[in-house]
Amino acid sequence: MLPGSIQITGETLSGAEVKDICDSLKENTVRLLSVRGCQFSDRDFGRVCRGVAESHSLAQLNLNLGVVSGITRTKQLADALKTNRSIQTLFLHGSPLLDAGLVSLNTALSTHPALVCLDLGDCMLGDEAIRIICGMLPPDGAKSGLRELTLSANPAISTKGWARLAVAVAHSSQLRVLNLDYNPLGDQIAGMLAVAVASSRTLEVLDLEGTGLTNQSAQIFLDMVENYPTCLRVLVLAENDISPELQQQIADLLSEGDEEEDKEAEAQGQASDIGGPPPPLPLPPLAHEKIAWIPHSNSSSGRHVIVLTSDLGDSLLAETEM
Repeated sequence: MLPGSIQITGETLSGAEVKDICDSLKENTVRLLSVRGCQFSDRDFGRVCRGVAESHSLAQLNLNLGVVSGITRTKQLADALKTNRSIQTLFLHGSPLLDAGLVSLNTALSTHPALVCLDLGDCMLGDEAIRIICGMLPPDGAKSGLRELTLSANPAISTKGWARLAVAVAHSSQLRVLNLDYNPLGDQIAGMLAVAVASSRTLEVLDLEGTGLTNQSAQIFLDMVENYPTCLRVLVLAENDISPELQQQIADLLSEGDEEEDKEAEAQGQASDIGGPPPPLPLPPLAHEKIAWIPHSNSSSGRHVIVLTSDLGDSLLAETEM
């Protein structure tokens, strides 16, 4: 039997239901497990974590919307991740981890052999957490690191913390998607991020929706994409005090870059057909749908789940507001 998926949202799970989940995990019949916003006892959460630890098929784990509700559960999850070797995508959006929680998860996350996509949006993180996260974005020549990172709605992170992240992004050898929406960044941090984007050889998607930016930031990004080569394909600037004209200019330039890359790829393919050098292997496509901000105060409001296909060949769950 090919591994399937278990997707449950906002339910109170009984012991029998948890047992069924655990049995499926241990039998390696689950590739995607999502229990976002679900309620169950600490004992049952521990049982699920043990099932995760034993699973060899699980590629995506979604514990969004407060499932990891305290330090005890955080430690149980950390123990599971230390044993598990298959998870590629981990969603903890809307979990009150705080810096202490990420400290508990640090070793498990940073040493996991397969993890490449991590959502820590709305997790009440601060600068200590940023220090840990930067360790998951190793520079060129180091071990592989995260390819997709979401840090939406973590307003406790200071200017110093964001500056530290910008340096790590500039030198990361893997990161392709960075979601920082709904953080109070302002123009100063946006300027640092522009330098990071210009330096990065991999970053394709940057989400800065609702981050307190003005035309000053937009002009910097416009100058960057107009005058310097960049891998950036998507820059989200919605819900900022930025003129529609500037946003459209940036979008047009990024679109032109995509068209030029397509033409170059086509030309390389033709050269290969007539005996020229083979073209470089293309990077697999990413799921560019962002994870929407779901604040703790609204965790019970209606949501739906969009199932996407990522570069990993797995389904990614992107949460969007109705």
